[in-house]
Amino acid sequence: MSGPGERWPALESVGLSRKELALAEALQMEYDALSRLRQDKEESRARRERLRQRPLVPRDDPSGTGGIKAARGLSGSDPALSCSVPEGPRAPPAPGPSPGKAPRGGERLFILGEPLDASRPRHGAGSPQKKLSPPPLPPRQPLWGRSEGGRGSGKASPPSPGGRGRPRDVNVFSAEQEKLPERRISREDPYGLDAVTCLNLKSTYEPEAPREAPRGWKEGRSILEKESSGKPVARSKTLPPQVPPRAGGRRNLAPNRNRRISVEPVAPRPHSLANGCELFEVSEERDEEVAAFCHMLDVLRSSSGSQDYPGTGLVWNAVNASPEQPGHGVSLKVTVVCDSLREPLTFTCDCSSTVDLLIYQALCYTHDELGAVDVEDFLLKICGLEEFLQNKHALGSHEHIQHCRKFDIDIRLQLLRRSGARTELARTASDDRSPSTLNHCIHLQERPIKQTISRQALSLLFDTFHNEVDAFLAAEGDVPLRAERVVQAVMAICSALAAVESQEITAALNQMPPCPSRMQPKIQKDPTVLAKRENRERIVESLTAAILSLVELYCSTFNADFQPAAPGSRRPGAAQEARLLPCALAFTVYATHRIPITWAASYEDFYLSCSLSHGGKELCSPLLTRKAHVHKYLFHLIIWDQQICFPVQVNRLPRETLLSVTLFAVPVPPPGGSSDASRQRRVPEALGWVTTPLFNFRQVLTCGRKLLGLWPATQDNSRARSSAPNFNQPDSVILQIDFPTSAFEVQFSSPPAASLGPTYEFGSLAEEEQRQLREAMQKKSLYWLTDADRQRLWEKRCHCHASPGALPMLLASAPSWDWGCLPDIYALLSHWSSASHQDALGLLHATFPDQEVRRTAVRWIDSISDAELLDYLPQLVQALKYECYLDSPLVRFLMKRAICDLKITHYFFWLLKDGLKDSQFSIRYQYLLAALLCCCGKGLREEFDRQCLLVSTLARLAQQVRDAAPSARQGILREGLEDVAQFFQAHGSCRLPLSPSLLVKGIVPRDCSYFNSNAVPLKLSFQNVDPLGENIRVIFKCGDDLRQDMLTLQMIRIMNKIWVQEGLDMRMVIFRCFSTGRGRGMVEMIPNAETLRKIQVEHGVTGSFKDRPLADWLQKHNPKEDEYEKAVENFIYSCAGCCVATYVLGICDRHNDNIMLKTTGHMFHIDFGRFLGHAQMFGNIKRDRAPFVFTSDMAYVINGGDKPSSRFHDFVDLCCQAYNLIRKHTHLFLNLLGLMLSCGIPELSDLEDLKYVYDALRPQDSDADATTYFTRLIESSLGSVATKLNFFIHNLAQMKFAGSEARPALSFAPRAHSLKTSGRIRDVFLCRHERVFNPSKGYTYVVKVQRDGEVTFVQRTFEEFQELHNKLRLLFPSSLLPSFPSRFVIGRSRGEAAAERRKDELNGYVWHLIHAAPEVAECDLVYTFFHPLPRDEKAAGSNPAPKAADSTWARSLGRVGGEVKLSISYKNSKLFIMVMHIRGLPPLHDGNDPDPYVKTYLLPDPQKTTKRKTKVARKTCNPTYNEMLVYDGIPRGDLEQRELRLSVLSEEGFWENILLGEVGIRLRDLDLAQEKMGWFALGSRGHGTL
Repeated sequence: MSGPGERWPALESVGLSRKELALAEALQMEYDALSRLRQDKEESRARRERLRQRPLVPRDDPSGTGGIKAARGLSGSDPALSCSVPEGPRAPPAPGPSPGKAPRGGERLFILGEPLDASRPRHGAGSPQKKLSPPPLPPRQPLWGRSEGGRGSGKASPPSPGGRGRPRDVNVFSAEQEKLPERRISREDPYGLDAVTCLNLKSTYEPEAPREAPRGWKEGRSILEKESSGKPVARSKTLPPQVPPRAGGRRNLAPNRNRRISVEPVAPRPHSLANGCELFEVSEERDEEVAAFCHMLDVLRSSSGSQDYPGTGLVWNAVNASPEQPGHGVSLKVTVVCDSLREPLTFTCDCSSTVDLLIYQALCYTHDELGAVDVEDFLLKICGLEEFLQNKHALGSHEHIQHCRKFDIDIRLQLLRRSGARTELARTASDDRSPSTLNHCIHLQERPIKQTISRQALSLLFDTFHNEVDAFLAAEGDVPLRAERVVQAVMAICSALAAVESQEITAALNQMPPCPSRMQPKIQKDPTVLAKRENRERIVESLTAAILSLVELYCSTFNADFQPAAPGSRRPGAAQEARLLPCALAFTVYATHRIPITWAASYEDFYLSCSLSHGGKELCSPLLTRKAHVHKYLFHLIIWDQQICFPVQVNRLPRETLLSVTLFAVPVPPPGGSSDASRQRRVPEALGWVTTPLFNFRQVLTCGRKLLGLWPATQDNSRARSSAPNFNQPDSVILQIDFPTSAFEVQFSSPPAASLGPTYEFGSLAEEEQRQLREAMQKKSLYWLTDADRQRLWEKRCHCHASPGALPMLLASAPSWDWGCLPDIYALLSHWSSASHQDALGLLHATFPDQEVRRTAVRWIDSISDAELLDYLPQLVQALKYECYLDSPLVRFLMKRAICDLKITHYFFWLLKDGLKDSQFSIRYQYLLAALLCCCGKGLREEFDRQCLLVSTLARLAQQVRDAAPSARQGILREGLEDVAQFFQAHGSCRLPLSPSLLVKGIVPRDCSYFNSNAVPLKLSFQNVDPLGENIRVIFKCGDDLRQDMLTLQMIRIMNKIWVQEGLDMRMVIFRCFSTGRGRGMVEMIPNAETLRKIQVEHGVTGSFKDRPLADWLQKHNPKEDEYEKAVENFIYSCAGCCVATYVLGICDRHNDNIMLKTTGHMFHIDFGRFLGHAQMFGNIKRDRAPFVFTSDMAYVINGGDKPSSRFHDFVDLCCQAYNLIRKHTHLFLNLLGLMLSCGIPELSDLEDLKYVYDALRPQDSDADATTYFTRLIESSLGSVATKLNFFIHNLAQMKFAGSEARPALSFAPRAHSLKTSGRIRDVFLCRHERVFNPSKGYTYVVKVQRDGEVTFVQRTFEEFQELHNKLRLLFPSSLLPSFPSRFVIGRSRGEAAAERRKDELNGYVWHLIHAAPEVAECDLVYTFFHPLPRDEKAAGSNPAPKAADSTWARSLGRVGGEVKLSISYKNSKLFIMVMHIRGLPPLHDGNDPDPYVKTYLLPDPQKTTKRKTKVARKTCNPTYNEMLVYDGIPRGDLEQRELRLSVLSEEGFWENILLGEVGIRLRDLDLAQEKMGWFALGSRGHGTL
């Protein structure tokens, strides 16, 4: 027996709340007292004996269930637990069908043996009608199930002596009880399951049970009924019968012990529990929709068996079929590792070569004879990853190969036999044979979200009701007290059944005498009425029927694990088509149950708003109920009992119509403000809402009584999606609606599509109509269509078939979706024979709930590749919310693809796990997750178990580290890593949620640490299972919602693919990030990367204001000239991509710790906590004030100095080109983000957030206008001081996190050196100074460093000496350091005289430094400073020649100098001249850079009316304009006679502007039908040349 401390959790585990337990205990104590009182009264006891000996049902009962009828009681509790007086010998069963052979269809719920089905006779044929006494009560329910061994024995339990005997008091213990069949509770559970789990799940997991014939209630035993030593457990005298507490996990479950789901929607089946199976039958397929869904899964899996897809257990590297993949003529260096060879093989392969060809070449080295060798038996695995190349595809088409080429990573592969690859995740034949049992899979992965009471708990409450009704019926004098106790028992049952009090229960209780438990209606009752037993029997009969009706309603509503009658008793009737019913839609709103008691004091008037909608569009104006108050019956209720009649006929209802109900309340006026004026000023508050479809999955109109749980008004109440009622929250308010019932089902039947109408060319429309339609379609999204747009699009829909992307907007413009309009809509669908995957995504929005539209969209998406499907998978998982029913074409598509590809299965699993946290759709995602687990094999289910356990372990550790004091975090981390190590010891290996190809087998504690940021994320290093791979380093975050980071990185990844497909590789760094639950997740660590803050603070805390930190850092890590040029090129491309991506997505909170730079020059952003323009605010000031982060130190790297160069032109062109390419796919990004509006991300929750992306992409602009626009954004960002100030403030804020162990380092030294590694320095002397021009003009000093036996020369600048001194001051007091020369000098600080003077001062400084105290002279900083760098390998005396550009200032004007880049086009009688860039302009005569601008004329122009000019660029010889100059209304013939004269001038303020160059272009030499773009040389006079 469990102790008292375990008793409450044990009983709570079966569904009883502590409040209900306390009420049951109090009632039980009173039962004990009354029982003892009854025992003391001999006369009353004899009378009760006579009453109980009366037969409850006639012995000639034809139903064959006399045994059950004899076991009276609502719950059918076990006699060994509920009886104290031995029974007499039982009479043999009546002739006829035995209970064990009763037909399925004959199962009924009996109330004291009386069937509720009025059509069934209560007595045998020919027997006289007898009045039953006492009246019917709900029979009792057994607590335990049949034993497994009992099924095979076929033996029935021996009958008890004494026949049927007399009822016994449930609370009186008798020694004779041991004579009864013993029911013992064993501590050793042979199945590893506790009693409650066996009771709830046994029939679910046993496939044999449905195949056996049903047994009688006496046949078989529970697994807890096995013979064992010891005394039987007697029932407690103070508590209901105890339920054993839950034991450990479900151990030792035999494989494939799953119950087959019935294909029939409501087919009855026997239950594996013996006692009382006719009363509460555990059934999964009682839900017709779930049963049909399970049948679909069986069909789907049978069509995709394990033999059909033999490679499902392997992870295949994605193949990118873009035109930019390396093809013929591009060579690859590939290293292949073979186990049979000691040394790896190195091949030089063509990118177009297939993988099997490379395998064949490798086999030539490993096998002497290839005649018997099949190449298909071998695979190439990526070293370090559990991922394989696809044999039939080209090497260069694989994403891994492209990734290695992009980042100059060696390509290393391993040759394996296919039979030697890991296949533990593959589906097997036994997996194919296992049935689709959803409950089993749900329990394996996630505790079901269920707030229902269990069968056992309800049985205990029915025992209470049984005893009270007995006493009430037998009472002679104290009727009000007995009635009060009956009311309390009913109240306990109703409280367990979601605190619902139906009108039938209310009416039945109204016939009872007044009692304190409930408010009585103002009805005068004759107290003598209840004195007659017949009247009490009539009340009990109506009350029992009302309770039964409530139980049925509860079971059907809450998806409980029991039901009161066999499903076969409810057969669907005849059907009638909805289109033939002209009557209006009407129903009755009865009441809201389970309302908070605080509402009665806070609000005075309550009313409901009811509306009908389809795809978010209301079908009519909302209807309001009258205002009502809170009333107290058994519970607090708000009763309207009002009929709602919509002005919409049933035949006008679309199939996917949603009924939305919102509860409003008027607040109570404040004290002293009860006047009518204040009453009018009080605004009603929305308290809750719910939506429900009017047609179910069988397209049948809803009928009968429904209970709907309201969602709090704080949650999204979007009417564009159908969310399940709120039964997840145990305290949700419940709305009761009574829909009309009829003898037939009202069914919606889909009409056929109309005949194909004619289609017309778009050009056949008038010009104005074309313009209007073009403007509407250019909006790229249905969200911003006006009513006029919709009307115009629908009227001209036959002219738009040539615009594939217009289909969603055309369908959204349909005037109605009722039955009469569907043929035209379906005909429009048939016009589009196919659509792109991107356009089809737009049809999966909540705006299109129509099943045919969604089926068509899925058919178009079906041909999508696995790699592209993974790109869109998060949106498709969200689109499942917009499906009206559990089974849908989208669900089938995703399940089918998940069966065939392990990557899709992996990410689909984790996305569904995340969906469980969405309370409104948790039930649907629970079923879908269970369906996925049914479709995947046992090995993959076990792998998911390991992943979930690993994530839980890491989340617990991360939370402990985060909550600990900073000084204790390191110790807690080390202790927690031991738990992680124990996990791997117990489970061996595990794949990380980041990717199924990341297989790890342990943790590396020495490489694990944490970040000193607010979230304190963990830096973890896992040991790779593959010995050929490096350790896998990840970041684990706890406390941050990574779903927004996932979405942002997904958008950037799609942008990068668009660019690559268009031939523009922006060299973006795409890293993995995955949310493993709300507030936790994993992020991939990028090696060889540093944040901009750490790079900048190497130049001091004010390094953010300096221009050289990034260039110096790249120079430090790329010392060779070609390496540095390659790094700068990578920087230009990746920086341009980051600028475009961060602007389009509105990524904010961009400080220098959120931007990283790889040593190869690739820049990328991290930590996307704010996006879509939701900037962090300082008061009323936005922290992110620039359009995107582009600072002067970034421009310094691009230009190669502090002045603009032609490379800056390339950067601007890249930005504008990338921006225009993304704009072409505006509809894709709006579709993807629109599908995520319901995902729960706070910054993507409404159309305003989506409008930000729409405005940023400017789909209505031309490419030229967009180029000009983005160029202005670049200029604005570059000129913003706020960004640098933001960086500086962040540097100051992060100084508190700077650890004491962080040693200062020199910014220009790639690595540190010491006395031990470099050798002792004997002397240092500055020999001379030299003039340098790169990276900027200045002087450097040649320093002679003498060590033991070695002399080296290094070059250091004055600024580097100063940095050394500043870093030394951080380590040592000033008293130990020599004084440093002053930075400021009189005159030019960069002059030769100043350099010579500083050389002498620096010689004195280094002499004192070398001869200072040993801790100073021998520190690592000093030895690192004087250690040779790669740049010092050049000849010490070489003096690079100055650039040619530096002497061009002396050129006289009039010579050819510079070039201008123009784009010239002619369209619609308009000449467009885009002035893009100018390069190579000569400086002015005084050596300063000019302030150039461009001026144009169309000659001849004597009046100078064609003058156009650009803005002025300041102080640059390489300006960027990207401005459009337009000449309107010029005929083409006139234009060919003109000459374009373009002049470049420098603005001189008050003086005359200086002509820098000009060019004349004869327009007749250009093909004006095409855009002409190129560079034109500038000269004094003459015609332009390209």
